Amino acid sequence: MEWYESFEPVINKDSKILILGSFPSVKSREQGFYYGHKQNRFWKMLERVFNKSVPEDTASKIQFLLEHKIALWDVIKSSSITGSSDSDINLNNSIPVDFNELFTTYPNINLIICNGKKAAAIFNKFNPNCKIKTLCLPSTSPANVSYDYCSWEKALKENL
Repeated sequence: MEWYESFEPVINKDSKILILGSFPSVKSREQGFYYGHKQNRFWKMLERVFNKSVPEDTASKIQFLLEHKIALWDVIKSSSITGSSDSDINLNNSIPVDFNELFTTYPNINLIICNGKKAAAIFNKFNPNCKIKTLCLPSTSPANVSYDYCSWEKALKENL
């Protein structure tokens, strides 16, 4: 197992919704940015919700997120992991993100969306007193057969 760091958060003072994944996949780590697997539904879902194409390059993806008041991060700061699946994350030595400073620095965050059950479980375990509304939505991972676009669309449109 190799040790990896998560990416820096994508966020600015106008961000209203924080979307949290668990930890970057192999493809994301190779590309150096979130949701890098071509089959992951995350970017396609955002295109549908906002009826606008998401650019391919990282800088433009960041701009797209921030223009739509979306922040992005993971719940695990660093960990050893063998593959891409949430079950591959070694939770015994993982270091969770400390969100206290982020919520203080960016007080406009009014909704946290956890991208999948593992992200939600880890976030809730280490942030039991979080006062910001938190939703767990079906993972956009290509491995998740229970993905539901409508729940994502509803959550985003009702909170932006």
